[in-house]
Amino acid sequence: MSAYESIKQGLTEALAFAESKDTGARVHQVQVPQVDVVAIRAKTGLSQAEFARSIGVAKGTLLNWEHGRRQPSGPAQVLLAMIAKRPSLVGEVLQ
Repeated sequence: MSAYESIKQGLTEALAFAESKDTGARVHQVQVPQVDVVAIRAKTGLSQAEFARSIGVAKGTLLNWEHGRRQPSGPAQVLLAMIAKRPSLVGEVLQ
């Protein structure tokens, strides 16, 4: 399938979905758990600066998460949930 055909098929499916026609497409919703950033970082044994750098966020962002002024969301929340389950992930993959 060419890139044009693939894009055309995707747009056709999107239009059909928007018009509520049954396309057979499945929608999956994933619940990402809330994360305790302080506990997750502690499990890795990294300093705030090291941990922030290893996950690609500013140290200020990490501080806001740790102090509860902001909550990680989207990809950051997913990444942190993964690290919570496997703290060695930072060292294995991200550094």
